[in-house]
Amino acid sequence: MAAAVLVQNLQKRYGDVEAVKDISFQVEPGEIFGLLGPNGAGKTTTIRCLCTLTAPDAGKVEVSGISALDHPRAVRRRIGYVAQEVALDKVLTGRELLALQADLYHLPSTFAKERINQMIALLGLEEYVDKKTGGYSGGMRRRLDMAAGLLHQPEVLVLDEPTVGLDIESRFVVWEFLRQLQKAGTTVLLSSHYLEEIDALADRVAIIDRGQVIAEGTPSQLKDQIGGDRITLRIREFSPPEEAQKAKDLLQALPFVQEVIINNAQGNSLNLVVQPRSDALLTIQQSLQNIGLPTFGIAQSRPSLDDVYLAATGKTLMDAELAAAGKRDVKAERKQSMR
Repeated sequence: MAAAVLVQNLQKRYGDVEAVKDISFQVEPGEIFGLLGPNGAGKTTTIRCLCTLTAPDAGKVEVSGISALDHPRAVRRRIGYVAQEVALDKVLTGRELLALQADLYHLPSTFAKERINQMIALLGLEEYVDKKTGGYSGGMRRRLDMAAGLLHQPEVLVLDEPTVGLDIESRFVVWEFLRQLQKAGTTVLLSSHYLEEIDALADRVAIIDRGQVIAEGTPSQLKDQIGGDRITLRIREFSPPEEAQKAKDLLQALPFVQEVIINNAQGNSLNLVVQPRSDALLTIQQSLQNIGLPTFGIAQSRPSLDDVYLAATGKTLMDAELAAAGKRDVKAERKQSMR
């Protein structure tokens, strides 16, 4: 059986920007597959190439064994796409928008009406579907967008940041819906920069950084590979960089500490990988106290997907997000200064 989605050595540039450097992954039929990475990592560009909205510079993209480059129409019939930005005509009702989507896919009228009613019931839209979408909440707009993407019964549903901007309750509704969809046999590919979302939903995950896949596997496999417990600590609130380095030098010498990384976004914060032991926190605090560096905050946890990202790149996803936001701010300032 062909893979539901196959991406091999995908590359894409926009001028001087290398959006996708070399991305490869495979999604099996019936699974939920996650693309995890910070904004700007290349997730959206990869998805746009898969959905035939952008032509890659190099590489192979297939859906159920069909090339998205050679047979784009056939691929579009097999996928449902829910973009990061919800695009709804605010003057139409939800039902009218679904009917328009059905027409775009040339669905027979009787089937379309039945399918629209199914999607309305499945996504809990009964109370809102005959109201204009301009009054919808963010969560309801996202549900309607997913209903539109599923009308033609796609083999693969592709979602780009499906819960960005939603409140916690709406996010959980989307999560439960995706689980039900998988049980019904639909393959789901979703991108996200929310660690807990990928951890909760994905059977397998590809972690992307700077246009490349840096790790791939089940969430459990990826976390088990790096081993050890994680400790995050902060020394005093306002401390010079040399104090963080002093703390790092001390902690690296402790026999149960495997790795120490200074959080570049917050110079007084350090991330540690340690062998599991009951007195780790107490020993670390006492050791820092002995050299005049009291801890402002400290916490211990089992490995997470953020730890996988940290081990592969030397930074957390939050670091990467802040760096990307800084670059966007600089570009915006340059554009403003040129006006």
